[in-house]
Amino acid sequence: MSQEQLTSIEPAAKRPKLDQTKNGDTMASSEIDEGLYSRQLYVLGHEAMKRMASSNVLISGMKGLGVEVAKNVALGGVKSVSIHDAGNVEIGDLSSQYFLRENDVGKNRAEVTLPRLAELNTYVPVSALTGELTEDILKNFQVIVLTNSTLDEQLSIGDFAHANGIKLIVAETRGLFASIFCDFGKDFTVVDTNGEQPLSAMVSAVSCEEECVVTCADEARHGLEDGDYVTFHEVKGMTELNECEPRKVKVLGPYTFSVGDTRSMSAYKEGGTVVQVKMPKVVQFSSFRDRLSEPEFLISDFGKFDRPGQLHLGFACLHEFQKVNGRLPRPRDDADVKAFIALCRDESGKLAAAVEEVDEKVLSWLASNALGDLCPMQGFIGGVTAQEVMKACSGKFMPIMQNFYYDAVECLPTDESALTAEECAPRGSRYDGQITVFGASFQARLEKLKYFVVGSGAIGCEHLKNMSLMGVGCHPEGHIYVTDMDTIEKSNLNRQFLFRPWDVQKMKSNTAAAAVKVMNPACNITAQQNRVGPDSEDIYNDDFFEQLDCVANALDNVDARMYMDRRCVYYRKPLLESGTLGTKGNIQTVYPHLTESYSSSQDPPEKSIPICTLKNFPNLIEHTLQWARDTFEGLFSQTPETARQYLTDAKFLERTLKQSGVVPVETLTSVKSALVDVKPSTFEDCVRWARLQFQDYFSNQISQLLYNFPPDQKTDSGAPFWSGPKRCPKPIEFSTDVETHLDFVVAGANLFAEIYGIAGTRDRSAISAILATIVVPKFQPRTGVKIDVTESDAAASRNQSSDESVLADLQSSIPAPDSFTGLKLYPVEFEKDDDSNFHMDFIVATSNLRAENYEIAPADRHKSKLIAGKIIPAIATTTAAVSGLVGLEMYKVTQGHNTLEAFKNGFLNLALPFFGFSEPISAPTLKYYDTEFSLWDCFELNGLDGGSEMTLQQFIDYFKTKHRLEITMLSQGVCMLYSFFLPPAKVKERMDMKMSELVQKISKKKLKPYVKCLVFELCCSDEQDEDVEVPYVKYRFR
Repeated sequence: MSQEQLTSIEPAAKRPKLDQTKNGDTMASSEIDEGLYSRQLYVLGHEAMKRMASSNVLISGMKGLGVEVAKNVALGGVKSVSIHDAGNVEIGDLSSQYFLRENDVGKNRAEVTLPRLAELNTYVPVSALTGELTEDILKNFQVIVLTNSTLDEQLSIGDFAHANGIKLIVAETRGLFASIFCDFGKDFTVVDTNGEQPLSAMVSAVSCEEECVVTCADEARHGLEDGDYVTFHEVKGMTELNECEPRKVKVLGPYTFSVGDTRSMSAYKEGGTVVQVKMPKVVQFSSFRDRLSEPEFLISDFGKFDRPGQLHLGFACLHEFQKVNGRLPRPRDDADVKAFIALCRDESGKLAAAVEEVDEKVLSWLASNALGDLCPMQGFIGGVTAQEVMKACSGKFMPIMQNFYYDAVECLPTDESALTAEECAPRGSRYDGQITVFGASFQARLEKLKYFVVGSGAIGCEHLKNMSLMGVGCHPEGHIYVTDMDTIEKSNLNRQFLFRPWDVQKMKSNTAAAAVKVMNPACNITAQQNRVGPDSEDIYNDDFFEQLDCVANALDNVDARMYMDRRCVYYRKPLLESGTLGTKGNIQTVYPHLTESYSSSQDPPEKSIPICTLKNFPNLIEHTLQWARDTFEGLFSQTPETARQYLTDAKFLERTLKQSGVVPVETLTSVKSALVDVKPSTFEDCVRWARLQFQDYFSNQISQLLYNFPPDQKTDSGAPFWSGPKRCPKPIEFSTDVETHLDFVVAGANLFAEIYGIAGTRDRSAISAILATIVVPKFQPRTGVKIDVTESDAAASRNQSSDESVLADLQSSIPAPDSFTGLKLYPVEFEKDDDSNFHMDFIVATSNLRAENYEIAPADRHKSKLIAGKIIPAIATTTAAVSGLVGLEMYKVTQGHNTLEAFKNGFLNLALPFFGFSEPISAPTLKYYDTEFSLWDCFELNGLDGGSEMTLQQFIDYFKTKHRLEITMLSQGVCMLYSFFLPPAKVKERMDMKMSELVQKISKKKLKPYVKCLVFELCCSDEQDEDVEVPYVKYRFR
């Protein structure tokens, strides 16, 4: 790849000075900046964030773990963050503390960190403490986090916090080992234990008996569990259930449950909705001192069930070792390891809870890791710990009860003999914390790695931070490539921590690369703005991929993930895949010739809303929001785009008329509407158009529906038509006095005007004056109008062929494109995060008016944006934790591990909290003759072996002679190059053609200069004339 294509990023420009003492002054405590916190609000909710905004948090210890906790807590939006550290910066601190620089060595860690931490969130005041933590200081905080304290300090502060109702979290990391302890007091109320949306279901029956039976409509699973609580809405007959106090559930079956005695209630008639009610739960915590002798473990890895007890003892004994010796055990020092194990034996049951038998192997690893300082581990534990801080502040989600231990010893080499005391001794290097664990030779290997990071959003920022501090790409032979075509938006700042307010509208990849270059100036990093896909294969070509050691995805969509997965399989490169959804996260390692690929297993497709439900029978706000979004796309994007193509593309009409079903009629109707029927000349025309749209959507269409199906309509079986999920609608009468009515017209008129380049206005009084002059034609329902009731009806309507006479009339009614000289159309692309563009104004008004038609509870703008904008809830804590786990997998890939047991696919849910790790699934294998192969295998064929390129005949003969396979079909992409059923004349013509020439002839496309190899798919039979599955062919012709 040329230097022109890949331009390295220089260190970041000097940033604006920030006075952290002013943080918090710009927002009243009762307000929440939804533009900044929007993605986090969808995780925590407004109430939890308001509670967080009243909490002062102290974080003691500003090494790698402390700064990671502080970063996530500051981004989260608490009342204030105070950071404490009495120590000075040492060069080894730079192993994981990304707010320290080499010229900070000798300065106080907290004071140096302060201004850089304060930049993260201007709403959170940050202060630094450098002296002793006295009780007078501690009592000012609602939450205290200790990350670098002695055991004596942990005990004394733990006693004080427990006695004074202050929440305490103690977190420690020792190389590949980690510990978290939580004490939130004697009676801590959890307002929401899991963070899931309350379940709801439609009711079809409720019996009147001592233990009633509630039956759900349409055999829909209710999803409730014993002990859940529910209430009811809109029940007819047994109205005593409506808005009742939460009633306890006893599950009877997947579609039925009981809520107790209903004998005193009226008889049930029909309808109603049952909704789960989140009930607060009070949990009791013991003090740090009590849990030292009687721990309560949250298991982090069920494959290591006995590990927490060993680590509980080991972590306590590390403190004792340091107290006795004035230092921690030295890495790989046999004498220190023996002394530490002996200490653990002596202290088992005294200093900490006893273990049945001391595990010498585990404790020797812990001793040798005692001085370790790994950025990925700090990221994982810092993310989890910060989430616990948020729980302590808000009561949202279930806390860790109470001791959590984690280790990643699989990152060590299979053969540890090379890890000697000399190999792991400190070098006076910024990487000493990593060298301590893995040795200097491994560090040199990390620095020479070439990585491709795809995406520099939330996970991408964390990956880049971890890599730069690990030293990845920091040797002249090493490099990190990062690509992202997005620009920075305000909502990104809440979790994409490499970006600052002054970076908004800059390119993400450039900004992120510059930021990590400041963290580690030795990092060789190139930022690009390319979308990964077929269109960028001239950049990400054979030369590019073949130089790489690994790829780390940081993507937000499945299509791009699957594309990169295919590329990694083709080039046989490891792929580190990860993703988050609110407090949930997952990681997957894809390793050549060992694991299945990302695409090997997929989540089931999202359940779509039936078309008839959307068009005529909505019963949930999700239905009306989807209808509003579809309406937006149809009116402001698809219709003007179709008309624009008619004006600019000479072959548009020809293509349209060739399409099947009702598509030609619908397409030309759209063109006629945009260019003839409703084309405006003034903004007054746009207001009139919007007013008539209101009348059509919320009055006329509803009136027609009720004409076809009156409120008292019966089905063929005699049951009410309007029952169950079908809610009987009512038309709306327009009034400028109703805010939502005017919202629809204002947004609709301005968006319509934008399409035609007409200036609009926000002046509601001026628009109301125009509305007063508009005469709305009276609507009379028509007979013979067919309304689809079922999905099969809708499918049949879509598949009807277009009436030729209707098509001809439409064509004749649309003037030729050249008659619209000077007309330009500007289709609108939906953008949810710009509150000034009328997009969400239109969506919210349209959805809530539709909801009013059907008596569905409306949604506010915040919820509407989540659903209509298909926003993925996100929070910095989960992102940091997931990226940290990916970083640990990076170590394993670099070690060259080649067994499934070494790698971990992981799933976590910080809300529960739950951590699940498992071995990756092995790549399934197939077989022809005695040759086994998997998705990682292919036939590699050099078509230039004989000096000139191979012909089709030679290609076929090669497989027959070399592999005893008879090719029956041969294809490249969508082109059939050879088949046994082709006419003999065609076969003869092709046999003497070179393979690359044949591909170009059949595909009618020239092969791009950067393409060196072609991929061929084969259908073959063996010597017994049986069909056999075989790998694809990677054919090199250049």
